[in-house]
Amino acid sequence: MPRPPRADGARVTIADVAARAGVSLSTVSRALNGNPTVDPALAEKVRDAATALDYTASPVARSLVLGRTQTVAVVVPDLGNPTFQAILRGLSRAAAADDYHVLVADSAESVAEERVLATATRRRTDGVILCSPRLPQDELDRLVGGLTPAVLINRSSGDVPSVRADYRSALTAELEHLYGQGHRRIVYLAGVARSVANAARLEAIAEFAAGHADAVVTEIPCGVDFEAGAAAGPAVRASGATAALAFNDLVAMGLLSAVQADGCRVPADLSIVGFDDIPFARYTSPPLTTAAVPANELGAEAWARMRGLLEGAEPGHPLSLLPQLTVRGSTGPAPV
Repeated sequence: MPRPPRADGARVTIADVAARAGVSLSTVSRALNGNPTVDPALAEKVRDAATALDYTASPVARSLVLGRTQTVAVVVPDLGNPTFQAILRGLSRAAAADDYHVLVADSAESVAEERVLATATRRRTDGVILCSPRLPQDELDRLVGGLTPAVLINRSSGDVPSVRADYRSALTAELEHLYGQGHRRIVYLAGVARSVANAARLEAIAEFAAGHADAVVTEIPCGVDFEAGAAAGPAVRASGATAALAFNDLVAMGLLSAVQADGCRVPADLSIVGFDDIPFARYTSPPLTTAAVPANELGAEAWARMRGLLEGAEPGHPLSLLPQLTVRGSTGPAPV
């Protein structure tokens, strides 16, 4: 709500507050922004004057006084991915509760663009959060050193605060679910090769294969979207697999649509498993078995670590959240 005008019709300004309190403009600025160098009694006098005049400092003025933009940047690899959207939702809502804004930049899965955006947005904001960055580890280590304060989501680098989903354990749970249903021939539709989340899935598959000699898990290069999953349909059918693990739910949905259009019954002929549990996953036909990633919580926890850095706190310990296996109708017993 706009401030009421003064008796002469003009808006109330910081000068009006200073005049009423009998102090300088700088004292008003320091008092209203909680500067501890202001005498408590004087600070109370300033606050009383501001209240009497119904004065509230504008966000721009407050930023100038504090030397901050009250904005943080978040760089994501793909804004079309509902999981990244959910992470951003959790992050932006938590930041808004602390009177901060979020500037979002989409690198479109380009390492070169990611590098440029991280540096450019940091110059214009108080800090940067990199969500699932695709940069090689050595380059990420060099980059984040010049971005302080910085927070990482689904990656780690030295002492930089980080939060992540435990993709490896979650994929292991999906594999064990399929194995328990009798599936011994499984295909994995791989995501982007430079994705650390994809690497974690491959590690889980290698560990699973080493402990289950009677099971074969074959990797099929795929992608991260609906179209990639649909395009993989013929390769999945030709593989003879009785179950397919998709890199994410979008890929799983594309595969589900393609194989059913080709006459394949899910799950009678082929079980399909996704990953993320995006909002649409429960509404496919049949509903999609997947691993529910706590995306909103990841975003909120990332902001909590950024806020701590902005307030001068020491970096917290890395946080790992475990996605939960969510069994639905797209998986069933292996065909005999």
